[in-house]
Order: sequence, then structure tokens, then C-alpha cells
Amino acid sequence: MTAPLPDAAAGTPLRRLFVYNGGFLTQTTVRRILSLAGWDIRLGLPGPDDAVGVWGHSPTAPRGEAVARHKNAPVVRIEDAFLRSVLPGRDGEPPLGLVIDRRGMHYDPTRPSDLECILRDDPLDDTAVLNRARAAMADIARLHLSKYNATDPDLPVPDPGYVLVIDQTRGDAAVTASRCDANTFKEMLFLARTEHPAARIVIKAHPETAAGHRAGYYDATACDDPRITLLDAPVSPHALLAGAVAVYTVSSQLGFEAIMAGHRPVVMGQPFYMGWGLTDDRMPLDRRQRRLTRAQLFAGAMILYPVWFDPYRDALCGIEDVIAILSAQSRAWRDDRRGWMGYRISMWKRGPLQQVFGRHVPMRFARKGGQQTDTRRAMIWASKAPPDCDMVRIEDGFLRSRGLGADLVAPLSLVLDDLGIYYDPTRPSRLEQLITEACTLPAGPRARADRLVAHLQRARLSKYNVGGTDPLRGLPVGRRILVPGQVADDASVRLGAGDVADNAALLRTARAANPAAVILFKPHPDVEAGLRDGAVPDALTHADAVLTDMDAVTALDLVDEVWTMTSTIGFEALLRGKRVTCLGTPFYAGWGLTDDRAMPLARRAARPDLAALVHAVLIDYPRYHDPVTGLPCPVEVVVDRLADGDLPAMGRANRLLAKAQGVMASQAWIWRR
Repeated sequence: MTAPLPDAAAGTPLRRLFVYNGGFLTQTTVRRILSLAGWDIRLGLPGPDDAVGVWGHSPTAPRGEAVARHKNAPVVRIEDAFLRSVLPGRDGEPPLGLVIDRRGMHYDPTRPSDLECILRDDPLDDTAVLNRARAAMADIARLHLSKYNATDPDLPVPDPGYVLVIDQTRGDAAVTASRCDANTFKEMLFLARTEHPAARIVIKAHPETAAGHRAGYYDATACDDPRITLLDAPVSPHALLAGAVAVYTVSSQLGFEAIMAGHRPVVMGQPFYMGWGLTDDRMPLDRRQRRLTRAQLFAGAMILYPVWFDPYRDALCGIEDVIAILSAQSRAWRDDRRGWMGYRISMWKRGPLQQVFGRHVPMRFARKGGQQTDTRRAMIWASKAPPDCDMVRIEDGFLRSRGLGADLVAPLSLVLDDLGIYYDPTRPSRLEQLITEACTLPAGPRARADRLVAHLQRARLSKYNVGGTDPLRGLPVGRRILVPGQVADDASVRLGAGDVADNAALLRTARAANPAAVILFKPHPDVEAGLRDGAVPDALTHADAVLTDMDAVTALDLVDEVWTMTSTIGFEALLRGKRVTCLGTPFYAGWGLTDDRAMPLARRAARPDLAALVHAVLIDYPRYHDPVTGLPCPVEVVVDRLADGDLPAMGRANRLLAKAQGVMASQAWIWRR
């Protein structure tokens, strides 16, 4: 993620902003963003150097405007930014950004706003800014993001070839400011039908109308022609725009998104994006004569105009951070909106899973699989899923925690797989599909993956982040090979190890193939802790040293290459530029990045580079959970939490319960009797 912008409160004094709307006081996120942007919210009457803050042209705005006239104080208008949140504000979700306008408001054409002045007067020729704009535009489309993001890209949209007519909420300030009303929407629908007499027409309802918060201008009575459909399903706006042959709007932000999608929308009102040569304007605004490119319009509206907020770091941030944040949060809504039924989930895991997957609809749990009686999705812990199971499999992610799962330390990342699971090469997995698709990633996501790798290297992070960091002294000089041990009954060994299927055989094979090398054996941390099987008592017969109580990154620093069955350490070695030989078929093998000794999988025919692999494995595949805010988060937040140690402390009870669980598992025959 990009570096946060400086906190205004830490530098120059804040300018006092007097408000007369209780929302500025009760909505803590709005107040915090304003503070970070340099404003001190106050009650009372403004002085000579103070300003009055109002919320756009809301019903409460006249209060502040009257005070400003009386005290001869400037008015600052504040509104949500154009990438707001997953759910609408009326559902109680705070915004991820604000526009703070000292001249007017972007949707009010009666006077130039700060945004209009940017679009009119700024050169908009900074190559770096325009490149950021193009990358952000591509990411927003790829990730199906919009102002509100309670949408599901998997929902079907009408067959392509329709005219899209965009509804808005009745009486919205963006409509009335353009001197438009219900008659304008009737005229717009008439024009769409007249100008496209043979085309189907799809009317897209506003998200707040679909949610029952506010009425729109169209309802079922508008569909008096079989060619007209009123669509209120939470479909992706980007999927909807992709199938449209024409777009009609009054002043909706979806018209702006239509421009970004390559359309030239018909615009009935005077929103910020009309008048720049990118729209078919039916109510021209003479003072807008400049001709802009899509990238210039986006740069002004999405990079230069808004103030963006990072809720995890409590800091201002850039558009790239907000895209990553909204992607993580909207993915969680899309996954979880129907609710989950969890099967074969250990008791200790249910609390953490409830925190991650039960934010929108509380999870339910069952002991055994059975017939679903409602619309909930079904998940099952991957290692407990029968072969013919059609439930979504769940498993720990690759940046898991600072501590062991066997110690009952809750994970910071989890993966959901609707096709298989990453460690099972006997069947396709969602991760395999993501790796294949990542080969065509554009420059922006690839650069993000490169930054993530550099961050992991600097922070010296691995999956569990346990063990000592002091390197061994006096190791023999020469080509050093790390052989990571694995848990004996680990599912990745059982399903993907091939002919070499235990730690002792792995050591023997590595030694036989490399008789002159320095072999270093690192036992698995769960095995070292006495929580799982997999010890090799005679490891020194084939290894030159055993790296006990050493973290994975320190061990990798000591070696030139890694020989493994299916250990995740092989992936972590790739991140650090080490050569990796795989005797089994882990998720990172078979793509041309490793020396593979097992039978190749024909379906792994793509050839991703490291950036593509990292993006699929660490960005696209897992879900991340921030233990500080309790929110879904991007991977970079978890990396920061692990690096800074900003994690909740685990009590001694966890260790005692883990030991008891291990004893129960090892003596399962007693419990079966």
C-alpha cells in the first residue's frame, strides 16, 4: 500500500470548522477524516479566521449557510467521496473518503466547485498521476468496484445489446441541483425509446431504492413496454455497462463510471463529468469548454479532489489504498451475504470463524453434513471433507499468524475454495485457476505484488513466524540445502507427496542426490512443539545439522536452495530468490518456477512469473482479517500487524487446551470405545 499522508494535526495548527449538523459530531469517521485533513470541528459561532462546514446541499445545510452569511465566514461543503463503502451510508457504514470543497459542490452546476476548477485549470499533464489514474481505472473495473459495493459480479445481467437507463433516488441533491425532476426522468426514458426504437431497455435502480431506503423515479409502472426491464438486483455495474449499447443518465455517478468503461453517455443534467467532451450533453454548460481524456477526468475526480482514509492505520491515504481496502471488504460481503453453515469445524475455531465470516449474517455450525434447509452457503474444514463433498473448503492461509495453529492461535488469513483446496493436486483448485489468470495481470497489480514481496523480505515474515532468529555458528562451508520437515499426517503430504512421503525419506533422497552438499534439516514447528507427529530421531545420519527452534526466514538465509515434499517453506524460498526442488506437487510447483521431480500436472500449463504467482497466492486467494479493527483487510495490513507485533496476546489456556487436544487425538481409540 502507498505511504500514508501526514496527519495535519501533527504539523500545522488545525483550522476551526463550525458545524450545525449533529452528524459531524456523532459520525466519528467523518470527524476523524476532517481532522486529518486539517479541520477542527467546533460548535458555536465562527470568528474572522474560521469557516462553516455543511453537508453538501442537505436539508441541514441552510443552518450553516445562514450563520456563514451573518458572520461573513466562508462555507466548506463536505460530501462522501466517489468510492464510499460497501453498504450505503443509511446502513450505518462509514465512508472511506470525503470531498471537502471550499467553492461549491461537485454536483451543483450553479457555481464552479473545487473539482470543476481542477478539471478546468489544472494542467493534468503529470505523467505519474495519469499513470496512477489509468492503473486505478483498470483495477476498479477488474475488481468490480463502485461508490457502493454491495454487488455480486457473479449475478447474471441481461443479454448484451440493451440501452441502460439509470435511475436515482427521488429528490436527491444531485438531481435538484441540476434543475431536474420527475419529468426529466420521464423525458430520458422517452428519448431512450425514441432514439433506440429496436433495442431493449434496462432501467437500473439505485442501490438505496433496492434496499428500501428511498424511492426512485421509476417503478413497475415504467415498464409499460415488454422491451423495458426494471433491474434492482445487486449486479456489478461494470458487468452491466459491458453489455450496454448506450447509456442514459441525469446526474448519477454511474454515468461517470460509464465514461470510464468507454461509453459516451447521454446526460440530461449537469453533473461534474459532463461538458468535457466525453458525454452527449442535453443541457450544456457553456463555461465548460475544455476537452479532457478519460484518464484526466479520473485523475481530477479520484486522485486530486478527494481526501481518502485508511481505517486500519488511522491515516490519510491514496486511491490505491482505498481500492485495496474496498476490494477486501466487498469480497467479504459477496462471500458472506447469504450466511454460512459450517460443518466439521473444531470448537476452538468457531469463534474466530464467526468473527471473519459472520459480520453480515451470523454463522451457524453443525456436527455433520446434511441437507441445506435455507439459502446459506456450506463450508467444511478442508482436511475433514470427504472426496465427493461439494461444500466450500476452508483452510488457513499462507500468512497465518505469529504462533501455531496447533497451539490454537487464531489465523489472520483463511482461504475459501469452491473447486478443491490448494494442497490437493489430485483435483483442480480455485488457486490453480487464479494462478493461470494472473499471467495476464496488468502493470498495477503486478507492481503491488512486487511491493508485497519486498515488504515480506524486509519484515522477515513467514507463515507462522515462530522460532529463534539467531543463525547457527560454525556451519560447514559449501552449497547449503535446507530440507524442511513436515507433519507426518499432513494432508498436503498425504495427497501430494508422491513416492517420497515422509521426512526420513526426504532426507535420504536429498543426501543421495547431493552427496557433497551441506544438508540442514529444519523440523516442522508443530512437531518441535510436541503437538504433531513427524520427528526424525536419526536426522543427523543424513543431515549435517538440525535447525531446532529457528524461524523459517533465518533458516532460508543460511542456504542456497531448498529440497521439499510439499512444504510452504518452498514458496517462501521462491520469494527470497532461492532455488527450490519439489519431490511432491505443492501449489507452487509445476508452473516453471521450481525444479519438479514429481509427475507434472497437465492442467498447470501456464507460465506465471513470480509477481503473478504472488498475486494469486497472497492477494487474490486468501481472505485477511484485521485483529485490531475487526474488519476484512488487504494483505498489507496483516503484514504490518505481524511485523509490528500489533496482535492480541494469547493466554496460557490456549497452550493447555492444545496439549489436551493433542492427547485426545493420539488416544482417539479410547473415545471411540
